[in-house]
Amino acid sequence: MKPDAVAINCLTAFYKEAISLSRELKKNKMTTIIGGPHPTFLPYQTLIDSHANYVVCGEGELSFLELINKKFQNDNIQGVYSLENLNNERQATVKSPTVENLDELPFPDWEQMSPGSYPMAPHGAFIKGFPVGVVITSRGCPYECTFCASPQFCDRKIRFRTPDNVVAEIEYLVKTFKVKEIHFEDDNFTLRRDNVEKICRLLIERKINVNWACPNGIRADEVDEEIIQLMKDSGCYYFAYGIESANPQILRTTKKRESIETIERAIEIADKVGIACQGFFIFGLPGETTSSIEESINFAVRSKLSRAQFMILDVLPGSELWETLKGKFVPNWEKESYREPEWLPTGITKEQLLLAQSTAFRKFYLRPKIFFRLLKLADRRQIAHFIRRLKDYRLLKINP
Repeated sequence: MKPDAVAINCLTAFYKEAISLSRELKKNKMTTIIGGPHPTFLPYQTLIDSHANYVVCGEGELSFLELINKKFQNDNIQGVYSLENLNNERQATVKSPTVENLDELPFPDWEQMSPGSYPMAPHGAFIKGFPVGVVITSRGCPYECTFCASPQFCDRKIRFRTPDNVVAEIEYLVKTFKVKEIHFEDDNFTLRRDNVEKICRLLIERKINVNWACPNGIRADEVDEEIIQLMKDSGCYYFAYGIESANPQILRTTKKRESIETIERAIEIADKVGIACQGFFIFGLPGETTSSIEESINFAVRSKLSRAQFMILDVLPGSELWETLKGKFVPNWEKESYREPEWLPTGITKEQLLLAQSTAFRKFYLRPKIFFRLLKLADRRQIAHFIRRLKDYRLLKINP
């Protein structure tokens, strides 16, 4: 069966893969549309590199539906661009209209993409149950972290689905597709406490026995012992905190609006309640030094985190850092995202950042209590993924 068109979601982290896929599709004379954060902020470049027919800027449901109804002819559709109506990267663009009431959106058509077809580890190296169902309960972010493009993509006004709507989707996934685990992929799942409480209570009341996690991260200043305990009671076994750095000055510079003391306290609460907690760290932020890197590594090791992810800064189109650092570095879309620097803080070398990343992973994970705890979690089918991660972060050398 030949589809009418193929639409590709494109994050900066997977830009080269999206471009490669689009070019292959165009070789077969397929109508191709690319949406997502990267083409929203660099639409002209995306069109040139991908050979796609169209890019859709911003949240694409309404504009994409209009494009379908018009048989893929762009008749002044808001947020839709081709090389016919976009001449260069400096030309002003507008985003597609947004859906204000997210409950109006139908559930994803899981009949066409069964959760069982997803990888064993769709987000992170370890899961408790498979298949995994991915659910998003909100859009938007009111914060202004300088390294993040999410507020510019979905806007700073946050919109929520109702708890009943969210739990209905979970129930559908569990009953129809035998999903054993739910991953909430929101940017701010815990921002609205009453929503979280209602979702948890509905899961308990309806006896929906499913493990769930927040692998995309939650903010440490939005939770306390009461809400974390309720999350656990309803099936939550794992979430992550976006820590970024243990250095207070770097946290201020990046407009994180959290203190390291608040973060440490939130980690201790998760450990006390019995929820596995991961920390996300970014090396190479503005103001980074070898001392601040060591500060972050030492914090991770002495903390009660059960997992940690150490990333090298990607300067994302749409972020404040992208604008601040424009002209001071050359973007490298071929590099391995979060594993290779493209911009360097003053006084830091590429070699130092690469060494810091592998050192951080080694110091954190090659401790018996952490390493063997994670091995117990791993299904035998996930071992290959685990070994690949060790290789990716230069902790294991495998000869071809």
